[in-house]
Amino acid sequence: MGVRVLYSEERIAERVRELGMQISADYSGKTIHLICVLKGAYTFLADLSRNMQVPLTIDFVRTSSYGECRVSNEDVKLVNDLDDSIQGRDVILVEDIVDTGFTLSKLLSLLHDNQPASLKVVTLLSKPSRRKISVQVDYVGFEVPDCFVVGYGLDDNQRYRELSYLGVVD
Repeated sequence: MGVRVLYSEERIAERVRELGMQISADYSGKTIHLICVLKGAYTFLADLSRNMQVPLTIDFVRTSSYGECRVSNEDVKLVNDLDDSIQGRDVILVEDIVDTGFTLSKLLSLLHDNQPASLKVVTLLSKPSRRKISVQVDYVGFEVPDCFVVGYGLDDNQRYRELSYLGVVD
């Protein structure tokens, strides 16, 4: 089984730089609290944060909606909650991929309950063809077709996270 390249390491780096510049411009003069959705978004968070020109803090949350399957389901579980309060803070949720929208919808609801000053979403990948619930995504790296993407932190049952590119398992 091989992995076909969807986006090269160079193309990802270029797009993440663009997102970092756009977010920095939008939040000029503010401190951003980035919340990374583990495990898939860790590589994106690291690169994105290094490309931002505004002060920031970082926290992590972990959910589970795939299990050992390749299809996300409605049974979204919060595995690890935030360490720090987000009340009154400008928050950006950092996702690896927005697929059906179930996970993002649940997370946004939980985060809104904590009364942030603002709450936006940045995702590396968006798969609008699979959306089952409408969710607001403010910054998108790439829109992808309905395929299972791995690499750059995204996995297939814990495999392929280490790839420096985004690919599709053949």
